[in-house]
Parts: sequence; structure tokens; C-alpha cells
Amino acid sequence: MRVYKEKLVAVIGAGVEGYSSATFLKNQGAFVTVLDQKTKDQLGSEVVEKFSSLGVKTNFGPDSLTDLSHFEILVRTAGIRPDVAQIDARVKQGATLTSNTKIFFDQTSAKIIGVTGTKGKGTTATLIYQILRTAGKNVFLAGNIGNPALDLLPQLTPESFVVLELSSFQLFDLDKSPHVAVVLMVVEEHLDWHKDIHEYKAAKFNLVAHQGAADFAVINIDYPHSREFLELGNSKKIQVSTKAELNTGIFVSNDSIYRRLGAAAERVVGLSEIGLLGKHNWENVASAVGAATALGIAINPINTAIKNFKGLEHRLEFVRELEGVKYYNDTFSTTPETAIAAIKSFTAPEIVILGGSDKGSNYEELGKEIVNAANVKTVVLIGQMAGKIKEAIEKAGQFKGEIKEGAKDMAEIVSQARESAKSGDIIVLSPACASFGMFKNYKDRGMQFKEIVNKL
Repeated sequence: MRVYKEKLVAVIGAGVEGYSSATFLKNQGAFVTVLDQKTKDQLGSEVVEKFSSLGVKTNFGPDSLTDLSHFEILVRTAGIRPDVAQIDARVKQGATLTSNTKIFFDQTSAKIIGVTGTKGKGTTATLIYQILRTAGKNVFLAGNIGNPALDLLPQLTPESFVVLELSSFQLFDLDKSPHVAVVLMVVEEHLDWHKDIHEYKAAKFNLVAHQGAADFAVINIDYPHSREFLELGNSKKIQVSTKAELNTGIFVSNDSIYRRLGAAAERVVGLSEIGLLGKHNWENVASAVGAATALGIAINPINTAIKNFKGLEHRLEFVRELEGVKYYNDTFSTTPETAIAAIKSFTAPEIVILGGSDKGSNYEELGKEIVNAANVKTVVLIGQMAGKIKEAIEKAGQFKGEIKEGAKDMAEIVSQARESAKSGDIIVLSPACASFGMFKNYKDRGMQFKEIVNKL
């Protein structure tokens, strides 16, 4: 049933998700207009031409949301808050507000595995995808990882599985939950977008809150905010911990990951067999095991997929070794917690590149980690938050290493880091901050780092 046929629909946001939504709705017979408050110059000729070729109306510029009165349906893209004044006013007048994610949940007959958390979503979602693929399932990967879910609809059947990486932006107004919900570490983030930590958590709660008795929620209980999900929905809860041996659930013990559903614990994989760096990735692997367990996947394909999985680009990605110094690109680290995890991933002497633009994070714990970690020898501070991170380090105590500042571009950043490095050292870009200001985005930051390091 084509519920959008001949409906007047505004797609708000001209990015990848906006294009996906506009394409789907046009094919459904809707009269689509794409709105974006950026100008054509800001969006770029490629984006403008893309929507023009699609054959939908467009309205780009600061005044694009001024009059929404004739639209029956508003489709927000993930970065657009649903309470934007013009959107909120039109909804109160009777328009329906939805999103790419919400439409997908309404339209698909496939089983959805949804993954959320402050960090680790992409790694965990991809590993779940690889496990199901190894087990011979008809499985797809989409969501916040870069593939809009709606693009998959023509390929899906009731026997299909879709692993969705879901951010708080996508979950903000979701009124359905997936068959399997995976909750990773939840700590403060995106407080530059969300009003406070309560709103951030409330958005993520939607992953579990609408589940029924036939559904499953896999929850990392090592974090206080994550434990709150245990009280939500009516699903069966599978607990995950890398810190405590659980009577029921997925846990780390004796240098291995185990799952225990009955009296006996099954060994899934040895920690030394995991191809991902860092103890934080034990959490991601254990959570993926939990999702596979919920779906009844046997040990062998889980074990095989974990051993073969080497991680994602920009997540503690090994770049090269030069003159005995190893370089790692962890540009996806945009919170203090992920930078701490990166620091803890190595025992060799480290030069850590930190800083960027503000996301409302607290850097006190990061400062303490830098001061207390025996192997951090140099910190290279960059961008808008350099001063705040330096202040956190100084507040934490006497840092025995060196702090470098003032680099204006990636070439200078790498040069400063390299000056401190000796054979056997690690240089890791793990910024703990957003990238804007010095770079277009975290990918641009990581690509520049890799390009310069590979030219040394």
C-alpha cells in the first residue's frame, strides 16, 4: 500500500539521508520538496544537481523553512531536531513528522538488530553483520554507519536481517523498537545538540522502550547509564560485562569471552584471538556475541567471524611503522572516554594528539588518565579545545611528559608528534573532540593524518 501517494511531503535536510528519503517518497508517488537552510553554494553543485536530477522540488537557503503550511508530511533528517520552531508549529497544526528511520521501521518486514551507544556502534554493528553473514543469513548493514536504511527496502524479505547503527539523533522520536536492541556504553555526549544528558538518554531509551516479550535487549551493564535500559520495555534482557562473571549473559573470564544461558558457560573466543586493539573492544565483541546469541547463532560462526574481523577505518587503525615508530589513526574518537580507551590500548611509550572543536564534554577524567598513565610521554594539543584539555591535565596533577601546542594544520601536528618519538614509541591521533574548525569532519582529519604519515 502506497501510503505516501499524492501526499505533499517536505524532506528537511539535503544530505545522504535526505536524498534517500526523497527518492523513496517520490517512487511512492508523493509530491516531494527538499528543504535545506544552507544555500546552493554551501551545499555544493554536486548536491544541488543530484536533487535536480531526481526531479523533486527544492528550496535552499536560510528562509527555506519559513512556510511549511501546505505540507502534510515532514521528514526530518537525523541532524534536524524535531522541535525546530517552524517544524513544531506545523506539527501542532496537524502535519505528520517522521524520518528515514521511522519510515523504514514502518515499511520493512525484515528482522531489525539495532545498535546504539556513545561509542562502538559502528564496530559492533559491523561485527554482528559479519557474524550473521558467516552463519549464512541474508543480512544487511545500514543506518548511521553511512547507508540509509530505506535504500535497502527493495532487497528485503521476512527472512532478511538488517543491522542498524542508530545514533541518538535517529532515535530521538522513534516510536518502535527493533527485534534485537544492543546497548553499548552510554556516557555524556552530543550535549552541543541535546539539551542535557537526560534528553540524550531519553532518545536512546527508544531503542528498548517499545520492545515486546518476543524481543531481546543486549545491555552492557558496566556503565550506570546503560544499566537504566534494563528497566525498559518487555523484552528478554541479555546482560554483558567485561568486569564481572555473570550467572546469565556474556562475560569475560580467564582471558576469554564466555556466554552462559543455562548452568554451563560456553567459551566463545580467546581475547588473544580478537583482531581489534584495546580492552574497550572486548565490550564491543561481547555485545556482538550477545546479539548473535539472541538470534540463536551457534558458536562456530561467531568464533570465525570474530577472528577474521580487523575493525573499521578511523578506529585505532594502524597506518604504518617508520623508523620503529608506529602510527595509529583513531580520528573517530570524539569523546574523552574514547581517547582514554585509546591510551589504555597500548603499553609502549605514547605521543597522543588531542583536541578539536567543542561537544560539551568534560575532560577531567582524560586529564587524570594522561597524568597517571606511565606510558604517555607527549601530548600534542590542537584546535579550540586545546586550552581546556591542558587545564584538565594541569588540574589532575604533575604531568611528567611534554605538552606541545600551536600547530596550525595536520602537517605541523604530525611534525610536532614526530619530534618527540623514538623507536618503539606509538603516535596516536585520538582527538577526544569533534573536528570542525581545522577540518571538514572526522574523516577529513583522519585522511589528512594518514596521507601525511604515509608521505614521511
